[in-house]
Amino acid sequence: QVQLVESGGDSVQAGGSLRLSCAVSGYNLKTYLMAWFRQVPGKEREGVAFVDSGRAGYRDSVKGRFTLSGDGAKGTLYLQMNSLKPEDTAMYYCAAGRDVTWWLNINEYQYWGQGTQVTVSS
Repeated sequence: QVQLVESGGDSVQAGGSLRLSCAVSGYNLKTYLMAWFRQVPGKEREGVAFVDSGRAGYRDSVKGRFTLSGDGAKGTLYLQMNSLKPEDTAMYYCAAGRDVTWWLNINEYQYWGQGTQVTVSS
């Protein structure tokens, strides 16, 4: 059974850093496109970053601040978040999808984690 479990969310001051983890079980990390999304209550879930066969992409607002990495042996995907801003406050979700044609389309992902909360105060 495929399972994604996020961790690492916390409350931090603006300018601080956090590293989110997504522990994957039930499949090989490399066989799926992996992504991080975030959602604020009342708003749509938005893509933050993705990685697929070594190719990574980021939404414009996090470029230069957020970095994806992975540990295949541990089956874990990481999102390093630096220079955090209050507007980064959200629930962050890890997602996995096969045959994803547009990484921002949440409907193309088959598996989701339960989310981890990130709160950035000014």
